[in-house]
Amino acid sequence: MREDIYHLIRKANKHEEWSKLYNFFICGVAILSIVPLMFKKSNAILDMLDLVTVYLLFMDYIFRWIVADYMMKKPKGVWAFIVYPLTPYALLDLLSILPSLGLLSGGWRILRMFRITKLAHYSENFTYIVNVFEKEKQSLLSVLCVALGYIFISALAMFCYEPQTFDSFFDALYWATTALTTVGYGDVYPTTMIGQLISMISSIFGVAVIALPAGIVTGGFLEEINKRKEQKEKEEEAHE
Repeated sequence: MREDIYHLIRKANKHEEWSKLYNFFICGVAILSIVPLMFKKSNAILDMLDLVTVYLLFMDYIFRWIVADYMMKKPKGVWAFIVYPLTPYALLDLLSILPSLGLLSGGWRILRMFRITKLAHYSENFTYIVNVFEKEKQSLLSVLCVALGYIFISALAMFCYEPQTFDSFFDALYWATTALTTVGYGDVYPTTMIGQLISMISSIFGVAVIALPAGIVTGGFLEEINKRKEQKEKEEEAHE
């Protein structure tokens, strides 16, 4: 029985029709479940939609917990059932369900948006991205440290040279973050020559910092796609 549930809910292979149907069904339920968040005021139809979809998603969560020992490579046995609820996917699934079950107050309604992460269980492209971030985490962490250092130093320099423009250090951090991402809302900007010079240097440096993770992720993504393509070709040859 549990093995049948596992084969049903896991990401479907090419020839597993029932599993494919279940995958599409749960993805559709996840998408429908966030529709009520798109409306300011609720009504009977939206309430019913939320109720039905949340119980279907909760059922999927229970199914996954029941077959945790099949789904997880480590640990095995009883420990799999203990560790599974603490995994990132399981935590996001549970937190997205609790507000509609009445176990969290209305202020936590925003957590329902995490139901869309259910698509990640079945999306091959999302799997690529997760694998890329896992492989390149050291490089991306290094870039993150550089970016945070840049934001802090830029904010500190601007706060020291333009105290009349920035009421608090947090305002300077906000400005430095928008400069790094090259957004530049224009609500806060330097007015002195030194401040403008710092802003120019920060913007140029920001473009370089933003380009680094984009290049790392793109390169890793292409490598992952080529690897999966080779695996599929080998699987097709094995079936023939």
